[in-house]
Amino acid sequence: MGKIMSNPISKLTKRQRSILIVSLLGTACVVAGFFGRTWWLPQANRVLAWIGPKVSEGAEENGRQPAGDPAGGGATSLTLSEQAKKNVGLKLMTVELSTYEPPITIPGTIVDRPGRTELEVSAPMTGIVTRIYPIRGEAVEPGQPASPGQSAKPGGALFDLRLTHEDLVTTQREFLRALKEVDVIEKEIARIEGVISSGVVAGKRKWELEYEHNKIAAGCDALEKALFLHGLSRQQVEQIKTRRELVAEVTVYAPPLAEEPQDAGDPPWLQVSSVNVKPGQHVATGQRLCVLRDHARLYIEGMAFEEDALALNEAAKQGTPITAVVESGAQQPDELSGLRILYVEDEVELESRALRFYLELENERVRWESRADGRRFIAWRFKPGQRVELLLPFDRWENRIVLPVDAVIKEGLERFVFRQNGNHFERIPVHVEYTDHRYAVLGNTGDLFPGTEVVASGAYQMHLALKNTTGGGGGKEEHVGCSH
Repeated sequence: MGKIMSNPISKLTKRQRSILIVSLLGTACVVAGFFGRTWWLPQANRVLAWIGPKVSEGAEENGRQPAGDPAGGGATSLTLSEQAKKNVGLKLMTVELSTYEPPITIPGTIVDRPGRTELEVSAPMTGIVTRIYPIRGEAVEPGQPASPGQSAKPGGALFDLRLTHEDLVTTQREFLRALKEVDVIEKEIARIEGVISSGVVAGKRKWELEYEHNKIAAGCDALEKALFLHGLSRQQVEQIKTRRELVAEVTVYAPPLAEEPQDAGDPPWLQVSSVNVKPGQHVATGQRLCVLRDHARLYIEGMAFEEDALALNEAAKQGTPITAVVESGAQQPDELSGLRILYVEDEVELESRALRFYLELENERVRWESRADGRRFIAWRFKPGQRVELLLPFDRWENRIVLPVDAVIKEGLERFVFRQNGNHFERIPVHVEYTDHRYAVLGNTGDLFPGTEVVASGAYQMHLALKNTTGGGGGKEEHVGCSH
């Protein structure tokens, strides 16, 4: 019906078919190499890094300088001795593709938690201070003596007061008198119960005594409640009942915390911030005796602009992790990540136009000392008043090379990094997309490959050494983000 079309390949000669097959295999290899470059490029870099020193050593043995070496006239390669590496503080890092979220930098301060950090201990009643247990700076545990070696009293004893409050003394005296009257009536009732049956004493007398007993007992109950209102504890009132003695002295204890610590194995510790009385001083009810502070948890107070309100509330809603950089006086500031916004205030300050927001900060105890006399002292890593930089992410860049800002050198319009190649360090140009005072973000343009080792610290000193070696020194150079 129709012609059967012949296979065009069959018309090719044997030589032409061989060329076609080789061409197809070459194309397939190129395509496979392109899509598999993320695997074989790091391997190739490692092989080249191993071969480089061998080639250089062979060239030096033949009396020649390696390519790119400053002694041979090059300007992009540098060799450092072990001592030189220590002098410049050389640190290396491996290039990796990662995701970077450039942040908004917001100033902040570590502050107290209102109603939680500072605890004021006041005099429960009028009296004279007879003993002070803690000293300023000492750590006390709620429910434990402030100085166990000095006191056998249970609980967190802080002060002893000798009572001079007239109403309290009068109420105690009336309460003690009523208790003794009840004792007398009970003994009388027990005595006449044995003679009522003989008719010597009428039963009416017993009824009268029981009525009197109930009336006085009701008065005792009212006086007992009055003692509670005056500030005596239940234990002290029971002491009056059992010993039939007036309470002449009371002990003021460390108050309990408003909330339990998150770590059940670490007991809460309060620090004596100030002692406001001295022995022999007369104090009135409500007068401040001392101030205790709980620094186990604090707040970070951020000061944002009015236009950042929407971004802050969205970050609080989504639980966006925020990084805090705390000034600590050390060479490297403390960096805390994973913090969350607790709340954002609903008003903007009229004068500064600042919008305040707060983050919770779990503190860390860095000192614990228990002395032979029983006194204890603690110190915390973070303290109210320390300045903080809050880094709030506002964008997301994927598949980028992120290096410390000290790793990138700025010279005019050019940017460079030093790449390790065996014993040599090659200065190569790079494209910087973004930089701040912490990191530089490089575009993945093929200048650097994952797995490559680059200089993370000491790059600027190496840059100066390279320029001086090649005779190009003397000019003013800059890092990315700071001038030298």
